[in-house]
Amino acid sequence: MGIFGGNSKQEPMHYGEVFGVWVYLATTKALLAGYQTAMNHAGDTDLKDFLEDIMQTMKKEIDQLEDVLKINGAALPPSPPDRPLADRSSIPVGARLNDSEIALGIARDIAGGLLTCSQVMSQSLREDIGLMFAEFHFAKAHSGFRLQRILKEKGWLIAPPLHMHAPELAHV
Repeated sequence: MGIFGGNSKQEPMHYGEVFGVWVYLATTKALLAGYQTAMNHAGDTDLKDFLEDIMQTMKKEIDQLEDVLKINGAALPPSPPDRPLADRSSIPVGARLNDSEIALGIARDIAGGLLTCSQVMSQSLREDIGLMFAEFHFAKAHSGFRLQRILKEKGWLIAPPLHMHAPELAHV
């Protein structure tokens, strides 16, 4: 088996693994800064609790990913600065993001994250990296279901038109 025998953590990462980890890390860092900003705009307590939880999960992912890249001698992507807390009422109403806009944006980000996790899992030869992204995938799926419940309860979920009656097809 050559280099693919024994402890997968001692195997070298291939370029695709390094790229996948690096891009996921860079994106997670940027999203974290955006969610810190969103906290300043959010008014709904359920949404704020969700944001707090998802940001804690992201911080743990960032720590894991940075460790993997450091151990394997890869450079880390830059980290945006943490965003300060602000008083929601100091943000003018016309400039403030609505809770539904924040929630739907996070839903979009979760969907993209699920795809990215799946892609990195499928490209990984190292079992530890594939398993790490499987854990990230599971956490994102769980967060997505939790957010979907919030979207439904608050009336923020925008459903596409329902297809109630199919037209009768012409018989030829």
